[in-house]
Amino acid sequence: MTEQVQTTSTSAAAGSDPAAEHDLVVVIDYGAQYAQLIARRVREARVFSEIMPHTAPVEQVLARKPKAIILSGGPSSVYADGAPQVDAAMFAGGVPVFGICYGFQAMAKALGGEVAHTGGSEFGRTALRVDDHGRLLAGLADELKVWMSHGDSVVAAPDGFAALAGTAGAPIAAFEDLDRGLAGVQWHPEVLHSESGQQVMEHFLFDVAGCTPTWTAANIVEEQVALVREQVGDKRVICALSGGVDSAVAAALVQRAIGDQLTCVFVDHGLLRKGEAEQVERDFVAVTGVDLKVVDASKQFLDALAGVTDPERKRKIIGAEFISCFDAAAAEIVQAGHGDVEFLVQGTLYPDVVESGGGEGAANIKSHHNVGGLPEDLQFKLIEPLRTLFKDEVRAVGEQLGLPHAMVWRHPFPGPGLGIRIIGEVTAERLDILREADAIVRAETTAAGVDGDIWQFPVVLLADVRSVGVQGDGRTYGHPIVLRPVTSEDAMTADWGRLPYDLLERLSSAVTNGVREVNRVVLDITSKPPGTIEWE
Repeated sequence: MTEQVQTTSTSAAAGSDPAAEHDLVVVIDYGAQYAQLIARRVREARVFSEIMPHTAPVEQVLARKPKAIILSGGPSSVYADGAPQVDAAMFAGGVPVFGICYGFQAMAKALGGEVAHTGGSEFGRTALRVDDHGRLLAGLADELKVWMSHGDSVVAAPDGFAALAGTAGAPIAAFEDLDRGLAGVQWHPEVLHSESGQQVMEHFLFDVAGCTPTWTAANIVEEQVALVREQVGDKRVICALSGGVDSAVAAALVQRAIGDQLTCVFVDHGLLRKGEAEQVERDFVAVTGVDLKVVDASKQFLDALAGVTDPERKRKIIGAEFISCFDAAAAEIVQAGHGDVEFLVQGTLYPDVVESGGGEGAANIKSHHNVGGLPEDLQFKLIEPLRTLFKDEVRAVGEQLGLPHAMVWRHPFPGPGLGIRIIGEVTAERLDILREADAIVRAETTAAGVDGDIWQFPVVLLADVRSVGVQGDGRTYGHPIVLRPVTSEDAMTADWGRLPYDLLERLSSAVTNGVREVNRVVLDITSKPPGTIEWE
């Protein structure tokens, strides 16, 4: 069975818990993925945060010795059968608490306030009227546009609370009780669409809860380096290096900790973009000096994927083949006299864990190759130093480690590579088609100077779809290519990237002229949710 060494978890070795060195804010998750975004916003304010499920007993939450607690939103009505409730003991422990949306209503109900279904549901951008700025809304405008998502509303605040703001559908949309360090808002301040949202969060963290901002990239590096050294000792370690941001930062961090005890294994699985294998071998080694072992496994992966069209099966097959390659690489390292390999480093991030069903109540949206795709008989202990970090934190750590800007800020690329950007069976011919189309798109967007405006730009081949076209005065029956430019901050939510029309025209023309098997280019304008960034 897999023995996971989660280098950022609360179960880490003695002295390695960030909460022992920094103020801790516990985010209680009531079933919304926004809990991850709340935790990220807290860290943006340089305060360490971690997420616990709403089923955790109050004594377990308080045992973490949090400086503050935040109650997240959620999909339930506080009066629905089986809806999660807040134990009133949460507010008697002397720890400041901030309720958001459902957490705001659950707090009000637990403390004797009144929550009702007023018939004035609010979803999306909503006008907020500030009646009393208090401490939570100090210095903000008298009217704000905020992001709402609720059917019930607080209609009477608990005793001791001052009502601060309201909307047309929420008579009380914010309140605070400064004597007890309690506050809450009906809207979602963690969402970018809410004006002054980060200021509201920071007013609670600093002005109500008294947190100290000490959580920085430098701290993360220092603490993770110490933890990896403690865990690894004198053992050998291999790292799954894909050339992407996450694995590069994970590798650089572990190398700083243990030096030549680390061997990076780069698996050329044949699912990479054009020129990517050469770039990884050349640039990463030049920057880090790491010991790099290259495994050419393209035939192995293609054989394993032959005939497979189901996205989940693809991801699990790719994960299993990765581990098979690492097993073989580890055996070769042992045979070379370097000693047994006990640990495998991976660049797993928080969104990977969440989308793979990690954590109580999380939906399995898709299995990431380094989370849900790992076999149960994995022979390595896992080191995942980025497991509870968001992408922006990973980039900050990469810069702290001295990695080049181009490497740290490159667009994310999935571990399964082009294998999950081909809708249908993965074949060598289809990979060649997609590689050429992707290379053309990347060249055009770089030349147009829009790379920095886009978070990620999947180019997708609809391999099992054919469309009629006219090329060279003749009828063609070619493949459609989908352009999927997205903007995001953390991959938890995303919007489609508004590229200039003239650039879209150039992309369409360049792809259909440059790749003879493609006769149609379409644009995906779906946000996340409801869609995901990748098609598979």
